[in-house]
Amino acid sequence: MNDRLLSLRVLSRTARLASFSAAARELGLSQSSASRIVAELEAELGVALLTRTTRAVALTETGADYLERGEAVLDAMEEADHVARGDGRLKGRLRIGLSSSFGLRMIVPRLPAFLTRHPDLSVDLAVSDNHQDLVSEGIDIAFRLGSMADSTAVARRLGASPRVLAASPDYLAARTPINEPNDLAHHDLIAGPGVTPQELVFTRGEENQRTRPSGRVTCAANEGATAAARAGLGLTVSSAWGIAAELTAGTLVRVLPDWSLGEVELHAVFPPGRQPRPAARALANWMSD
Repeated sequence: MNDRLLSLRVLSRTARLASFSAAARELGLSQSSASRIVAELEAELGVALLTRTTRAVALTETGADYLERGEAVLDAMEEADHVARGDGRLKGRLRIGLSSSFGLRMIVPRLPAFLTRHPDLSVDLAVSDNHQDLVSEGIDIAFRLGSMADSTAVARRLGASPRVLAASPDYLAARTPINEPNDLAHHDLIAGPGVTPQELVFTRGEENQRTRPSGRVTCAANEGATAAARAGLGLTVSSAWGIAAELTAGTLVRVLPDWSLGEVELHAVFPPGRQPRPAARALANWMSD
């Protein structure tokens, strides 16, 4: 049974990482051992589970069906081990999906205390601004901002941050004052992840103001839009989390603080069709707290 569980682990990590060498490094094996273990499993089953090329490996249709059931077994065994230990101790490797802006700014600084609490746990940070496929990329938990209404993944809301309008002190000093949202018609807005060319809706109590500001700078990443705002190229819209360091340092100043642009929700997202791993649940709890 232990040999079969090892075979499942090697198959799972090889498929998710699309590499025998990467899976072998993660599991503390040689590449030849990882390849041999999967080959022996295929021989025992009499089917091909992976297709192999000189560049990568991928699951066959049969392999995908087999692994879907096999990973459920691995998850159940990990949960059973966790419950049996009874001390909350976490072991193994946790793969975390992060964005290059929010993830590195807000999640990574909170990992040292979490790992100190769980010394037998290691983490693999999958950093990307693209929408990550949790299943194919082998991600156990991802942190995402925004609505999850259309997602098939399992999501847990951890909190929310206000969307804020901000600009550099130099930009504000050089331009006409902004006393209400309608004044933005005379200003440059950086189009980024926090704002599209569509109109912005500001609220203050029962009062609403809609404005459609323009600008000459567009950036799809929060870090780029924030850097452009720091450089004085215009105003930016971001979650307060996304520009917390700049607001604290004074390199960006919040504009129209009495008006609301709504909230940005933060979710912990888990792969669909599987029970979240104990370590993934623990990390979500940690970040929520």
